[in-house]
Amino acid sequence: MSKVILITGASSGIGKAIGDFLTINGFKVYGTSRESSNYLNSNFELLDLDVKNLESINSCVEKIIKIEGKIDVLINNAGVGITGPLEEIPENEIENNFKTNFFGPINVIKCILPKMRLNNEGLIINITSVAADVGTPYRSIYSAAKSALDLVSETLNMETKPFNVKVVTIAPGDFATNIASRRYHVPNQQKSAYFSNYSKALRLMNEHVDSGSDPNLIAKLVFKIINTKNPKKKYIVGTFLEKMAPYLKLLLPQKLFEYIVMKSY
Repeated sequence: MSKVILITGASSGIGKAIGDFLTINGFKVYGTSRESSNYLNSNFELLDLDVKNLESINSCVEKIIKIEGKIDVLINNAGVGITGPLEEIPENEIENNFKTNFFGPINVIKCILPKMRLNNEGLIINITSVAADVGTPYRSIYSAAKSALDLVSETLNMETKPFNVKVVTIAPGDFATNIASRRYHVPNQQKSAYFSNYSKALRLMNEHVDSGSDPNLIAKLVFKIINTKNPKKKYIVGTFLEKMAPYLKLLLPQKLFEYIVMKSY
């Protein structure tokens, strides 16, 4: 019997790449989007789900359970970007980012986890970011939300171990997706004290995404994780430098590492 997979944020980018690859390889995949009717040409079934809405989460999960009787693998991929000088980011945008990138995945987990416990089996994969380990200028809120999800995943894995439910994180670097077009960024105004440096950082961030890695790399990794009896707790995916950055942060003197990051931006 095929494993049943639920992927949040699967209408494009990394989520869609994962869904397509798992479908081709024989899994029963359900993806989600806030407006699934806008994506009629998906290779797998897309359902409506807004990770900021508990009723929407419960409705989607119950629909899958009614059809399939189980959810074997949850992939929390839905997320939004946010950039800007912390001083200038509106509070409502900070809250919105945490609701999507942190509270959203937690609420999806809390809805599905009881069903995995009853089956005494399950796998939860949370898509975080290299930014969870290495903060860069003007991405403070994004880094904070992803870092929080990373640590929750680490502790949750210990809590669910007695029920044979594994929790894994995948931390991507820059990948060629449309995340830049959908993120909130503080309007860059010349009167801002941060105008010059933020302009440069914003341009670099967009360039990094445009020239980013192929999302299929993550799709193939997810396939490998699902088929691994005892997967690692965390996987970093990206360029050599992106994969090395968290380790360099630990090894290099703090001031030197900060200098290198600031010089890059």
